[in-house]
Amino acid sequence: MKLKITLAISFLFILIGFSAFKMDDDPFTLLLKKLDEYTSKYPQEKVYLHLDKPYYAIGDDIWFKAYVVDAKSTAPSQLSKVLYVELINEKDSIKKQLKLPLIGGISWGDFKLTDSLGEGNYRIRAYTNYMRNFGTEFFFDKTIKIGNSWANKVFTKTDYTFSKENNTDKVAATIHFEDKNGVAYKENEVSYDVQLDYRSVSKGKTKTDLSGNAVINFNSSQALSNKSGKIVATLTLDNKQKVIKIIPITSTSNDVDVQFLPEGGALVENLPQKIAIKAINASGHGEDVKGVIVDETGNEITSFETNYLGMGNFVFNVQPGKTYLAKVKFKDGSGKDLKLPIAQKSGYAITVNGLDTGKVTVKIMASEDLINGSELKVVAQQAGNVYYVSKAKMDKQVLMASIPKKNLPVGVVQFTLFSNTNQPIAERLIFVNNKVDLIDVNLNTSGASTTRKGKSTFSFDATNQNKPVLSSFSVSVTNSSKVTPDEDNESNILTSLLLTSDLTGYIEKPNHYFLNDDIKTMRELDNLMLTQGWSRFLWRNVIAGTGPTITYKPENSISISGTVMRGNKPVPGGKVMLMASKGTFFIIDTVTNADGRFVFDDLNFPDSTKFVVQARTKTDRKFVDITLDVVPNQIVTKNKNGADVEVNVNNSLMKYIKESDNYFNEMTRLGLLERTIKLEEVTITEKRNPAKNSANLNGAGRADFIMTDKDLLTCITLSQCLQGRLPGVIFRGNVPYLMRSQNTPMSIILDGMRVEPEFLDNIVPSDVESIELLKSIGNTAIYGFQGGGGVIVITTKRGGGTESYNRYAPGVLTLSPKGFSVSREFYAPKYDAATNSSRADLRTTIYWNPQVVAENDGKGKFEFYNADEPGQYRLVMEGIDALGHLARKIYTYDVK
Repeated sequence: MKLKITLAISFLFILIGFSAFKMDDDPFTLLLKKLDEYTSKYPQEKVYLHLDKPYYAIGDDIWFKAYVVDAKSTAPSQLSKVLYVELINEKDSIKKQLKLPLIGGISWGDFKLTDSLGEGNYRIRAYTNYMRNFGTEFFFDKTIKIGNSWANKVFTKTDYTFSKENNTDKVAATIHFEDKNGVAYKENEVSYDVQLDYRSVSKGKTKTDLSGNAVINFNSSQALSNKSGKIVATLTLDNKQKVIKIIPITSTSNDVDVQFLPEGGALVENLPQKIAIKAINASGHGEDVKGVIVDETGNEITSFETNYLGMGNFVFNVQPGKTYLAKVKFKDGSGKDLKLPIAQKSGYAITVNGLDTGKVTVKIMASEDLINGSELKVVAQQAGNVYYVSKAKMDKQVLMASIPKKNLPVGVVQFTLFSNTNQPIAERLIFVNNKVDLIDVNLNTSGASTTRKGKSTFSFDATNQNKPVLSSFSVSVTNSSKVTPDEDNESNILTSLLLTSDLTGYIEKPNHYFLNDDIKTMRELDNLMLTQGWSRFLWRNVIAGTGPTITYKPENSISISGTVMRGNKPVPGGKVMLMASKGTFFIIDTVTNADGRFVFDDLNFPDSTKFVVQARTKTDRKFVDITLDVVPNQIVTKNKNGADVEVNVNNSLMKYIKESDNYFNEMTRLGLLERTIKLEEVTITEKRNPAKNSANLNGAGRADFIMTDKDLLTCITLSQCLQGRLPGVIFRGNVPYLMRSQNTPMSIILDGMRVEPEFLDNIVPSDVESIELLKSIGNTAIYGFQGGGGVIVITTKRGGGTESYNRYAPGVLTLSPKGFSVSREFYAPKYDAATNSSRADLRTTIYWNPQVVAENDGKGKFEFYNADEPGQYRLVMEGIDALGHLARKIYTYDVK
């Protein structure tokens, strides 16, 4: 029977936000209210970092500005006020972590890339503690390349070739070894260890040939799931020095996975539906394919092909009783036959067309047996905000409606079709590019200088719908002749907050969809919407009223909390004191509640600050136990952007890192850059330092007398251990004095912190690793007036010692919580009229300012000096206002 199509609009439109949605409290209205309650109860945050450039060299610094926004409104988040930013290496190990304060959802910081780092694919990960409740897929996670030419002797370039034998993938890796100048390492010994899925699959030795190439063969069995890993290759140089290179394995075959994804979620017989295609190769990149659909008799029904990154679509009408096969052809000439998804005999389908610039068209189709007047509903929402609601009775086979795009927000919008029992039965994502939601930046470029070392001055106006907006911008300027941008593959404030943060999985070349506003790009973006899933929440959780377990509370500040117990009972009304004496100094106190709990909040201190916590009962009894609340560290999960991993990092960045070499060498020549000098290996024999972990200001172990833990085994209190055993020291009560200055108590330094002399017996002897006595003027002078009466330096069994302790005695413990990282200011030289410098300025990053503010009148200004090299300079502005409107502006100019 032929399908009847009518253009009659039989929907009830409600084109308003959900907050103004007024209807009777029928079950569907209650469902929408439940959605609003759900997303309000479990608000989610998005994080975006604006980096100064996409790749780096050893010796560079990574400068970034952080934006944390409310996913529901995209406005700067007031939920969390602490942000964690991590630099993660290829071993999924955190190399550096920063803890930054958020003010109005904004912060900034930097990582210093020392020459002790190796080249490779690193990750920048950023999140708030509250975000951990909802899974790591919502973290900001970006793969960056870090090259090493400055402190590197060996460069590699690796090519992989694949073959298959039975069910085993066979891989041949050809690794080329050369030095910085391109001279091959000939006939050098290479040992290797091939690791897949974190286990070794092949080990051996070989030699480079006369061209500097070494071939390593290995197999990958079906038992391995990820089919990725690394080759650890060790090259022995002519001077017997061994250089280790880690080479990523991104895939072990040239297989292509092809999926057919019906629009709305399921195929239904006798309904013409759009079927999307997603073809991905083994390394995670899109692979364009073509093919035909044939029925069970071999008759060709239709053809298909992908047109960008392995994505495309075709319209197909599944007939009852028929089975269909897709004959897929790959670019290497090979092919594969795949069955289409099984079609339902009866059901509904939804089609959404968002390609029109002014409207979105929604079409609902039903099987003939379902044309019974049942009431269906359509909801369009984004992050829990409902922007479109429609009800209609299914008394025709096709129902259509159109929605003006001006009523929909910018970004990913989810259309869901509900049954008459309010169960979701079909779903479709579209992307709405609503320019009304963006900040318009009018940049005045008349002050841009085109001369070397010239002063460039820019002013701008920031408006939204022709009204000035108070907004915060980050500005970076690079010499794009050295820092070549990959515009298609850039992640920026628009791609991150509007696109990738609302889609599951890896998004290849996200900025491609924002570069052009033409019909071709719109179709490519719509194919992405057809093939990429939604993950911020599930309707079944909304309907059931269930949500994630909230384990981690939003952090409004740094806090230190815990419980005071005596025996197995809490201590109510106990006195708790917190003292900091390293990095900063303050003393605060509080009392425990009925459950023995205490909290010190609203703390603000820098990293490396040390604290002592002391607790007593309300009657001043000290024999209590303190248990601090410990928030476990976030584990490092597998890189979700693994397809961005570059096998030949140094080779791909060679032009850039050689340019950086020139800059670093010039800075080193002028004494303006730190550099590690690696000495030839020597063997040193020395006596073991008994106080190697000491914070002694003279240097660990440099003391007049040292005692170790072995000397403290037979006494109950520390003063008892020390009386008569420290030469030249006497005790009055439990307080130590030098015999030559008996009116001045000795200073006690505990793990680098000064404590009162009476504190000595609060330290449990078995917790002590070493005790250093400083009494001569040569050893006490560095402590100034505090060393006038002599110094006792006590080091406990903590990191690096034989054991790990932080509890000295009942009622006393120390801790070193992670404090806020102090952000440095980006250095840029100034060349004014009074400056007469002939120094070469070879910077690749010309300017970085994380806080350029447009005031209430929308006006802002910034200025900088060009470097001493010509090229095309690229200025990137990104920002946000208080209502969540986003901005991105790019301007290029030539310096000659």
